[in-house]
Amino acid sequence: MQIRLEMPFDPWYNAPVVITYLGEGSFRLQSGEISILIDPTSNRFKGDLVLRTEAEFPKSEAAPGAQTEILHAGEFESKGIEVQGIVLGADHKEGKTHTGYLVRWEDLTFAFLGPLARVLDPELLEKFDDPDVLFLRLGARYLTEEAAEKVVRQIEPKVVIPAYEKSPQAFLKEMGEAGALEEKFVFRKKDLEAIEGTKTIALKAA
Repeated sequence: MQIRLEMPFDPWYNAPVVITYLGEGSFRLQSGEISILIDPTSNRFKGDLVLRTEAEFPKSEAAPGAQTEILHAGEFESKGIEVQGIVLGADHKEGKTHTGYLVRWEDLTFAFLGPLARVLDPELLEKFDDPDVLFLRLGARYLTEEAAEKVVRQIEPKVVIPAYEKSPQAFLKEMGEAGALEEKFVFRKKDLEAIEGTKTIALKAA
């Protein structure tokens, strides 16, 4: 089963966006022939653009422009997709940077918080401005259900989709929702405009 929010067919509409959860912190976004992978854990997952929220410290500043794999903060563009990488912090013990992303694509804005483990301070909150869809990660190293709920209230997206370690049910309860996990989330921009407040979508891992 999948959540499908679609308008009647119209050849002038863009292709719908299809969101699939790949497990751990990984997602695939597909629209037409173009796909974005977030934190893929296996080479069997393919995408036109790959974003990684945890990576080794860069040896030099990333050059802006066209990229097929983005690891760090900066402004990039690929296949009509605009990407802004935003520094979330660093793990100096492991020698890794933590990067969130704001992605503008198909007249939609997506925010990926990756390894965030705290509520947002005002400066960081301002950078994640008004996304349509917010992705966040639940778990012992990441956000608790209570902290995740506070982050959602800070950002106020139309839709929030969690990555999780065992089950997202506690987060659904924290958000005042419940229900079965869905296979995929399929939608267009106008589908989101009809949502009042924030809708929580929990997906099964593919």
